[in-house]
This record gives sequence, structure tokens and C-alpha cells, in this order.
Amino acid sequence: MINFSIYDYILIVLYFLGALYIGFRSGKKDDSEENYLVMGRRLSLPAFVATLVSSFYGGVLGVGEFTYRYGISSWFLNAFPYYFFIVIFALFFARKIRKTRLYTIPDKLNLVYGKNVSIFGAMMIFLLVTPAPYLFMLGILTSLIFGIPLWISMIICLILSVAYLYKGGLNADVRVNIFEFALMFIGFGVIIPFCFLKIGDFGYLNANLPVSHLTLSGGNSAGYILVWFFIGAWAIVDPGFHQRCYAAKSENTAVKGVFISLIFWFIFDAMTTLAGLYSVASLKNIQEPAMSYPLLAESILPSVAKGFFFVGLIATIMSTLHSYMFISASTLGKDIINRMKGIQDEGNRYSKYGIVAASLLSLIIAMLVPSVVEIWYIIGSITIPSLLIAVVSSYFPALHADRKWVLGAMIVSFLFSFFWVIFRVGYIEPMYPGLSGGIIIFITGLLMKKR
Repeated sequence: MINFSIYDYILIVLYFLGALYIGFRSGKKDDSEENYLVMGRRLSLPAFVATLVSSFYGGVLGVGEFTYRYGISSWFLNAFPYYFFIVIFALFFARKIRKTRLYTIPDKLNLVYGKNVSIFGAMMIFLLVTPAPYLFMLGILTSLIFGIPLWISMIICLILSVAYLYKGGLNADVRVNIFEFALMFIGFGVIIPFCFLKIGDFGYLNANLPVSHLTLSGGNSAGYILVWFFIGAWAIVDPGFHQRCYAAKSENTAVKGVFISLIFWFIFDAMTTLAGLYSVASLKNIQEPAMSYPLLAESILPSVAKGFFFVGLIATIMSTLHSYMFISASTLGKDIINRMKGIQDEGNRYSKYGIVAASLLSLIIAMLVPSVVEIWYIIGSITIPSLLIAVVSSYFPALHADRKWVLGAMIVSFLFSFFWVIFRVGYIEPMYPGLSGGIIIFITGLLMKKR
């Protein structure tokens, strides 16, 4: 049980009111596609960094869960692989993406490979960016804070996080992200000093952490570690990265923005990992590891400081929830429904309807798979191999295969990984057969093209 003072409640309520105020105030009268989806391509460098950093780090309770289970390997598995692929994205993709002046990843797939590849890619993206894990985390926190049932908490969080997206589009999303960017660093900036003062220094950690928690592997197998490394390729196919690059003021803004964001992610990863290690050392046998950060706060933070920390946790999660919700909605409306119907959606009507559909789907997934790490693992394993083949090849003309072979590679990659998840064949991780099968078909298509 976590106790909150009236001042803590006031801070938390003020955050929600502030996010709603900023979101609704950011609504634009111009409802054109360029304004609604990519802010008229006027995203400045500071705003680019703030929105990218905050929108790509919503899994903070999952980080706490992973760190409590495996120690510093949480950083090695859930941070380092992303750094590697983020650098690849900045060097080889960010400039190319901005130069296209498109709106979405499926737009690029449609331009290079045609309608069918584009629609299938949009379906994979819709799965990839499901807001379900972030809705689940936010529901847990607000249920804990206000003492209401989890399902009611998730419904309320959905309404609060998407209400302003309907009218404001990406502009509202970004403006709220900027607010949340500051709060996420303030939250963990509050708890780290208290860890040193109330619990102990690094010597205390070294003496009280299990030996396995101080190793990079965390006791996990090489195959499992390698899967999480490939899941780091999420950064290359993440539509949030692409969307921010499309919206950037210039190509240089996109490239510089990604590199600067990487610095902030490194700092925040250091803070979250350190807090997670303190929870392992000081809180023994937690039944729900995803609650390690909240329980750590309860054990060491006084009133007000606790309120700021929980505001930081909520802002970190909600920033990704509403950003992914907007991407899910626009993917469903613009890239699936519009393209299947072959229409130009005036006023982004189907994208707005998609907000409702994506909200309902994420609510269902969150109830069926109540584990943040498991949702990441399953969705990443079945969608990333398929998307990597199409997205990477679309930006390099030498890798353009016939569209039929590309579509076949994507479908086979998805099906192999999906059925491996369902049937758990042997000790082979599901991403391997999916990626291998898709690459074999894709390479065959390239060879056929050369002949």
C-alpha cells in the first residue's frame, strides 16, 4: 500500500489538468493533412528532441520490472541495442526520410513497392505501436494512486490521453510531449538523491545486490540476449521516429535531433537503471516487479517529493501512450482504410475514427496480456522482422526487389514468427525463423531481378 498526502494528490491532478490544457490549446483550425499529421513540417530542433525523447520512453515500469529481475542487464538488453540502431537510423535514414516529404512509413512503401506492400506494412505498424503496454502501466499507477479498479482506471486514462488528439493532431501531441519531457527528468531527478541519502552509496549496492544482477547477461541465455538486440532494431522501423523526421524543419534538424536525443536517453537510462538497482537492494521479494519504482518511492520519499516522482512516472508513460495512440489512429485511417478504399480523406476523418478503434484494441490487449515485458517481446518478435525487410530496402535502390517478392518476404516473416510464438517450437526464439525466412525470400527476389 502506498500513502499519498493531499499535496501529492494536488500535484498529480495538476499534471493531468496541465496536459489537457496544453493539448486543447494546441488545436489548429487548419485541418489539412500536412498540418494534422506532420505539423506543417515546422518542428524545431528543441521540440524535436523533447517529443522524440519522451514519446520513445514510455515503458518505464517495464524497465523497473526488468531491472528488478535481471539487474544491469536491463540496460544491456533494453538500452544498448537501441543506441546502436538509433545511430544507424541517424546516419543512414533520418536525412533520407525528411527529404521525401511524405507522411508515413506506408507512404514510402507505397511509393516504392505499391499498394499491397504498403497496406501489409501498415498492418504491421498498427500492431507494433499498440499503446496497450503503456495503457496497462498507466492504469496500474492511477489505480494504485486513486484506489479504483484497474479497468476503470484504464478507461479514464484513455479518455485523458486522447481527447485533445482528435482536434489537435501532431501539434497537440508534440506540445504535451514537451511538458512531459521536463517532468520525466524531474521525477527521477528527485528520487536518486534520496536513494543515496536514505539507502546508501555504490558500496551498499555492491554488497546487497545478487551477483547475477551485476553481470551484463543477468543469467539469460545468449539466444535470449540476441533477440533483445534485434528488438533494438525497433528504432529503425518505429513510426514515431519517421513521423518526427517528416515533421522536422529541415534535414539537419532531423539528423541533429536524433543524436541529441540519444544523449538524453543515455542520461535517463542511467537514472532509471540506478533507481531499479536500489529497489532490488533495499526491497526484497516484491511479488510484482513492475511495482518496484512505486514501492521504492514509498519507502524513501517524503510528501511532495513523492508527488513529483509519481508525476514523473505518469508523464513518462502518458507521453508514449498518446503519441502511439495518434500513430495507431493515423495508420488505421490513412494507411489502411483510405488506401484500401483508394480515397483521399478530407479532414482526416478516418484517422480520427481510428483514435476510437485504436483505443478499444489497446484496452483489449492490455486486459489479455497483463505484462509489459511480454507484450514488448511478443509484438516486437512478430512485426520487426517483417518491417525491417521492407523499410530498409525501400531507402536503398540497390536493394529494391520486385514487389511480389517483398510482399512474400514480409508475409512469410510474420507468419513464421507468429506461429513460433504460438507453438513455442524448441528453444529457438520466434524472431529467428521469421527473420531468416523473410531474408531468404527477399534475397531470392533480388537474385531473380538481376537475372
